[in-house]
Amino acid sequence: MTTTAPLAVVLAAGKGTRMGSDLPKVLHQAADKTLLEWVLDALTAAGCTDQIVVIGHGAELVRETIGGRPGVQFAVQHQQRGTGDAVRAAADTIKALASPTGKAEATPDRPVIIVCGDSPLLRAESVTGLLSAFRERQAACLLGTALADDATGLGRIVRNAAGRFQRIVEEKDASDAERMIHEVNMSTYIFAAGKLLWALDRLNTENAAGEYYLTDCPQLLLENGDEVDAVACLDSSETLSVNTPEQLAAVADALAAAHR
Repeated sequence: MTTTAPLAVVLAAGKGTRMGSDLPKVLHQAADKTLLEWVLDALTAAGCTDQIVVIGHGAELVRETIGGRPGVQFAVQHQQRGTGDAVRAAADTIKALASPTGKAEATPDRPVIIVCGDSPLLRAESVTGLLSAFRERQAACLLGTALADDATGLGRIVRNAAGRFQRIVEEKDASDAERMIHEVNMSTYIFAAGKLLWALDRLNTENAAGEYYLTDCPQLLLENGDEVDAVACLDSSETLSVNTPEQLAAVADALAAAHR
């Protein structure tokens, strides 16, 4: 029997070079829990009890730290070839969880939410809100976005004249006009399982970084005639990725204040 309960994929393979530590970035502590545990707790509270954690740098240490959590499975990204490659590392597990037969097309509508493991300010209510919007729209993909005063370094959400989503453009690939856009990608996505796997199979490395971009998947689906939308419903701090000790300290303060 198949299920339409949400499945989560958590990207946790990065080294975090700017942290100045050999410890995997997602295992740094903030307010008495690792960054990764904050994310997993929010997903669990939102009903995502099946969780695939994509690991790479320090994989065994991540396994030791969270391997005992109910519902957690692991996928390994052996080389750092981009976010699309990270999710492709989880493709076989997504298939297995989406359908007992391993055929993704058997359960095309099972929601797969993809988030970053170094974003501990993610809130369960934001995840449930996005899931509700995804189901209402019967979308192939729904992005949770934010409006940022300073969008430096973030992917921009490009819309057409009617305000409909067209694509995500990474800053290094953006034109001068696209860099003026304030709606930004927050690396929070919900896909229908079968549509996600279809798009992952069609990714290429034709971009400035020579990587497989997960951000190309929504555009591929749109070009295929599927329903893709973006909702500016997240606070710009909510999916802040921790990349430096200074950001870690700021996040720890925010978490401590929120959970007093």
